[in-house]
Amino acid sequence: MASVESIFIGCNRELYTSDYSERFKRVAFGAGITISIWNPLANDYKGVVTTLKSHTKEVLCVKWVPLTSFLLSTSEDCSIKLWKVDDNGTDYELVGTTNHHKHSVTSLALAGSSLFLSGDASGLLCFWHISGKGDLELLHEFTVKDGFYSLSLALQQLSDGDFLALIGGTNTNIYVYSFNYDKSPAKIAKFAQSAVLAGHEDWVKSIVVKMHEGDFFIASGAQDRYIRLWKLSLNEKIDVSDEDSTKLTLLSNKQYKFTIGQTRCAIHFDAIIMGHDDWISHLNWHPTKLELLSASSDTSVMIWKPDPISGIWVGKTRLGELSMKGASTATGSSGGFWSSLWIFENDKQYILTNGRTGSWRLWSSSNGDDWDQQLAITGAIKSVTDLEWSENGEYLLATSLDQTTRLYARWVSNSDGSPHTPTSWHEFARPQIHGYDMVCISCLSNNRFISGGEEKILRSFDEPKGVAKLLEKFCSMRQTHIDEMPESASLPVLGLSNKAENESAVTHENINNDEEEEDQSEKNISYEVVSALDQPPLEDHLQRHTLWPEIEKLYGHGYEITAVDSSPDKQLVASSCRSNTPAHAVVRVFDTRTWQQLPQVLEGHDLTITRLKFSPNNQFLLAVSRDRRFSLWKRTGSDLQQFELLKLQEKAHSRIIWDCCWAPSELSDSTFFTVSRDKHIKAWSYDEIKKDTIQLASLKLDEQVTAVDSFKAAIDGKAVIALGTESGSIKVFSFNNNNEFVLINELDYKIVPGDRVNRISISRNLQDKKLLMGVGSSDTSTRIYILSV
Repeated sequence: MASVESIFIGCNRELYTSDYSERFKRVAFGAGITISIWNPLANDYKGVVTTLKSHTKEVLCVKWVPLTSFLLSTSEDCSIKLWKVDDNGTDYELVGTTNHHKHSVTSLALAGSSLFLSGDASGLLCFWHISGKGDLELLHEFTVKDGFYSLSLALQQLSDGDFLALIGGTNTNIYVYSFNYDKSPAKIAKFAQSAVLAGHEDWVKSIVVKMHEGDFFIASGAQDRYIRLWKLSLNEKIDVSDEDSTKLTLLSNKQYKFTIGQTRCAIHFDAIIMGHDDWISHLNWHPTKLELLSASSDTSVMIWKPDPISGIWVGKTRLGELSMKGASTATGSSGGFWSSLWIFENDKQYILTNGRTGSWRLWSSSNGDDWDQQLAITGAIKSVTDLEWSENGEYLLATSLDQTTRLYARWVSNSDGSPHTPTSWHEFARPQIHGYDMVCISCLSNNRFISGGEEKILRSFDEPKGVAKLLEKFCSMRQTHIDEMPESASLPVLGLSNKAENESAVTHENINNDEEEEDQSEKNISYEVVSALDQPPLEDHLQRHTLWPEIEKLYGHGYEITAVDSSPDKQLVASSCRSNTPAHAVVRVFDTRTWQQLPQVLEGHDLTITRLKFSPNNQFLLAVSRDRRFSLWKRTGSDLQQFELLKLQEKAHSRIIWDCCWAPSELSDSTFFTVSRDKHIKAWSYDEIKKDTIQLASLKLDEQVTAVDSFKAAIDGKAVIALGTESGSIKVFSFNNNNEFVLINELDYKIVPGDRVNRISISRNLQDKKLLMGVGSSDTSTRIYILSV
């Protein structure tokens, strides 16, 4: 049996990639090529409960269909998909797909339970009807104008059968279309462009509509940093004073009048809201009050309401971060909010928004005035390339192409020492926020690791005191030598190296100016902030206060690092880099006591070495490569710092070898496994008598095998091996003394990743015959499973 302990996955940086269902109490959001389901109001802090897999490219829009059990999603793969949810909100079934669009479907809007409008990157817009069975029927398609495509859509029903469609996009106008919609038989009639609302000075990113006291209020947000409010009046509520030709009419008071069937309509500009310092990303109306929530690229969300006396719209609440001079998307700001949700449940309000790092921020309020930030979910937003458990098996380190290294651990105790029940997994630190995509990682001890990215340098990091105490407080991880650790770390502006900060650094003899004084006074803020936490860190803490100081750089490679591993005695680090020539397809070994490269360079391969693994008994080093060969090296010499090539296996596989691992020492000191694009896993052993490697077994799967790992000890005299594949499936085998692979578990499709498995790592801890297994995937997720063996 296998079950999911936790799924860490970041939200896509798109405007309409999330939505909340009042019926199911679930947030659905696009996460890479999957759709993640999360209950943000649950007290168990379990985070993402499942991911829906069917799209083949990034998910762009997600919408719950009101009053139904359907969920709509669109993607860069040009498809629109309809999902059906069971009554408990736990089981999801794909019931409908349309590939009518030929470009990325970038915008989506719904009206009621059966009508929706979609827009793609070519400018095509389509009306669709959803039947009760989940069939998608195309009703009408059109384009606004050449060179225009939609970024924001809104549909509004005015009366029985009469609807408006408002379209904003890649110019400064809002296009208003009127039409009649019949459900049975489903059809669109009397479709016409009724008005073009001018006023914005840049692309329109969000449009939302609300009915209040008989009028419709339209809010539009754009890249010009402004929110414009428009009022739509019907029939007798229309102001007819402009029809008096003797009166002077101001341009700003112009009314756009038109008729839909028997309904007369008039839209006029009502107010402009200024306060954000960057693009407006998303807007939401309060369901009962005339209040507006806005999210912006200036990393803030604000609630606006009209002053009861003057009617001027003023900011009621501001959450997020204070914007800084020059901090905009145009100047490369590191912040920014994208989609936002305003939830009302159990007499409380909740505001959710996702940021640049893929993490969610969650605020709650009982009175609408005082807001408290709550624990939300985090995760990578690009492919997770490598992961490894700490030496004690208590926490998991994962690297990603989103240029981060993240630390995940289990929350087992509260700040007062009492047990935290039920336990849950969280990101407790972000040791490395780099300027290069991260590729590989290896733990040197419980408080030190080394990582490599898309650069020629390896970097080693030590755990700071603040993070050590955080893990001790909430994860019951006993730490040694805490007093010797630096208190925290910081990343200098335009720098790549995390610098250690100690209390002694605060005392500076001669502070000459205010700027220096400010810098010095901030030296230990990170330590103080982390020490004062009474729950796992929020995204604001992770971004700023949980970095690990860099202690050493290792040079020598001529191209980008591809693999790294450390010996069980933690004295050596082996690494490799990209290569198309034998000169660079080498293994370089470093001594961790001096951080110097050993004189010997391990040569033999012709192309990039994809994986390196030291044997558990500390004697051997295995390297696998794109050249379809593996090399087996033995540590020699009195200090075990020389290497002897035992075997360079030609044609070990017929395609690239992706990964390798060693069998437990109880079974054999020299048995190891390799997996390849040729769909095989092979077991090998080195025969000391014959001085040669022997293939013990070979098993072919249905698809290429991309990742493998084995538990560090034998269970019932057998090795337990987990395999990951190109599609994301995961299988667990045993390997016995008869040299046979026996399938003992195939993880359910619903809980495995939606894309290639890049790395598998099994914790060395075994409790009640249950293992912890970490999995990193190209679908951007890091998943932690419990395996029963």
